[in-house]
Amino acid sequence: MTLNLTPIKPAIGATITGVDLNHLSADDNEAIKDALLKHQVLIFKEQNLSSQSQVALARTFGNLHIHPVFPTVPDVKEVIVLDSHQTDLRDNELWHTDVTFSKTPPLGCVLRAVKIPPVGGDTLWASLTAAFEALDDETKDFLRGKTATHDIRLSFPAERFGKSAEDDEKLQKAIASNPPLSHPVVRTHPETGKEGLFVSEGFTSQIDGLDERESRELLDKLFAHSIKDEFVIRHQWSEGDVVIWDNRATQHKALFDYGDAHRIMHRATVIGDEPFYKERVA
Repeated sequence: MTLNLTPIKPAIGATITGVDLNHLSADDNEAIKDALLKHQVLIFKEQNLSSQSQVALARTFGNLHIHPVFPTVPDVKEVIVLDSHQTDLRDNELWHTDVTFSKTPPLGCVLRAVKIPPVGGDTLWASLTAAFEALDDETKDFLRGKTATHDIRLSFPAERFGKSAEDDEKLQKAIASNPPLSHPVVRTHPETGKEGLFVSEGFTSQIDGLDERESRELLDKLFAHSIKDEFVIRHQWSEGDVVIWDNRATQHKALFDYGDAHRIMHRATVIGDEPFYKERVA
């Protein structure tokens, strides 16, 4: 199948039309997978996807992750609910790659808009592949082979996610089950073989082997570099929109600029593999 696809930027993003995500053939699924590897973020407008179809679509990429903190759709535990009236979502306004506090961070996500504020609530994605490719050779060589620590507590602090005894118990269980761990600073994509940065403001606390000051300066430099305009797309949601992104090659943030307006998103998350860095062959 040939998708009706319009690229958004050379580095990242494409809009796909003429597809009903509730009714996909095997050929449709393969075409979507191929497009995702090339464009990293795929936008499908006004799909009105059911929770069951969302799970079915996400499962074409692999097994699904159950989030340790966020609530889920009743009877559909694979779909988490991001409801601004039920959960403090300010952490989503930090640039982050999803669940990198896990040994096997997600392959990708299928996100659908259930309720959208009248104004605001856009989501931005950045290509970490393009960001790495744009670094100077000296910095690339310095970063290759290094690791960095990822910590769940950066985006899930107790003062926001442990306000009640029940919530605090759930949070402390998640923290205990997900102690800080290290991933490569430069990750090799397991399917494309491309190199990409694998650090984000939301979860990366330290570059291993560097002193605290040097690590902080380098991380801040990489965070600022990776969100330059040429690497970033911004999506203004309509209810029913669906976005699929490759979590191995991107980071994102959702703007919390809509005050008390109501925003509900449903997300299905595909389990990924353990990040690795493969030395280049000269």
